[in-house]
Amino acid sequence: MTDSLSVERDGAVATITVDNPENLNALDVETLGALEEALAETAEARALVLTGAGETAFVAGADISYMTDLSVTEAQAYAELGHRVCDAIETHPAPVVAAVNGYAFGGGAELALACDMRVASENAVIGQTEIELGIVPGWGGTQRLSRIVGDAAARRMVLLGERLDAESAAEIGLVGEVVSQEELHSVVSDLASELAAKPRFALSAAKEALNQVHELPQSAGLAYERRLWSGLFGTADQREGMSAFVEKRDPEFE
Repeated sequence: MTDSLSVERDGAVATITVDNPENLNALDVETLGALEEALAETAEARALVLTGAGETAFVAGADISYMTDLSVTEAQAYAELGHRVCDAIETHPAPVVAAVNGYAFGGGAELALACDMRVASENAVIGQTEIELGIVPGWGGTQRLSRIVGDAAARRMVLLGERLDAESAAEIGLVGEVVSQEELHSVVSDLASELAAKPRFALSAAKEALNQVHELPQSAGLAYERRLWSGLFGTADQREGMSAFVEKRDPEFE
């Protein structure tokens, strides 16, 4: 772990905070590596929150000063590290909520795109701004963005480097909710707690099935869903959930 990243646990909810506000929480190699480790170490969480320290930036992007003189081989290694981190967010066993509390540019936007849900403060600004640096998104932005906001909006963001304020991001579905800066962490905390109260195995299976929407043709995706659905029968959560429904009481999941 590093001083520029922290992990906190509150019951079944874990929160990972990129904590380098002096540099707008930009991701240097050390912090990115620590984030990869933190994602693995929070696999037992029922819900995970990802955010940045301070009120100015979520994650302003990758470390541009580090990237300036990279060779092609070094750039490839950096891209692979970024992809591993974003893939780890997307495939994390628990749902991941991005609390976008400010600037989320480049790699910061890509981290948010890999999350299951995105809640933004009213002062958030989101953009795939790599074109302004003479490069393209390198941690999944060209692929995940269009799947979330559609082709036309994604092309404007990537090709023009457009920066969207929170309300504009909400209008195209890039974030699911916009709240005041003061309310952000309480709203996200409530959302994460609500997610954590859901049955663990069913929640993980639901996330896994949703992730397949863009990976498989519909017929294969439907078959995948059937296997996940039937595989949940016999789990403690399935038995408790259905028994509680029949008995007209609230379920008590493990």
